[in-house]
Amino acid sequence: MTKQEEVILLDFWPSMYGMRVRIALAEKGVSYEYREQNLRNKSQLLLEMSPIHKKIPVLIHNGKPICESSIIVEYIEEEWKDKAPLFPSDAYGKARARFWVDFIDKKVYANGRKLYTEKGEEHEAARKEFIDSLKVMEGELGDQPYFGGESFGYVDVCLIPFYSWCHSYETYGELKIDQECPKLIAWGKRCVQNKESVSNVLPESLKVLGFVQQMRKRLGFDE
Repeated sequence: MTKQEEVILLDFWPSMYGMRVRIALAEKGVSYEYREQNLRNKSQLLLEMSPIHKKIPVLIHNGKPICESSIIVEYIEEEWKDKAPLFPSDAYGKARARFWVDFIDKKVYANGRKLYTEKGEEHEAARKEFIDSLKVMEGELGDQPYFGGESFGYVDVCLIPFYSWCHSYETYGELKIDQECPKLIAWGKRCVQNKESVSNVLPESLKVLGFVQQMRKRLGFDE
């Protein structure tokens, strides 16, 4: 990689948001330097490159930082537009894709997190909303192989990281996602089987569960 093409990713291995960026980079065939971050002892580089939110992932392209995963994926699409388009070509298709990614962030991920960080009524409410949100996504998928239709696209990139967290969601949400949303689980398996960009990035679900267990201990949920 020449200095003019320097691409660095500041990330944390279990981050669903970071996985999006890694998958998008793989889809585009972009070489980059991966720098794992310790979020309890943030590096000076991370603080400098993400001064507002101080969060990962951060993509640094030729010294310039881009933050927020959905924005980073859009940047990757624009910067390396000659390879494997992730967005539909029409304005309406792009708008719909952005809408669904916004839904994923506000509903799927937000309620999924509450399954292992909340108790009581808030946990139960999140459990219902989480499954409802997955069913909405399953309805949008319909009988298509991917959310992008015949091709793997932006919505697929942004939702597939949840697949590696399914075991954790099921464990702490007391759920059977494959029974509630069989088409969505079949889609997840299809992405892993057909896309090396996905299979090479997603961590093992038991490894993610171990991370969640350690997090819950730090939060005082489990002794």
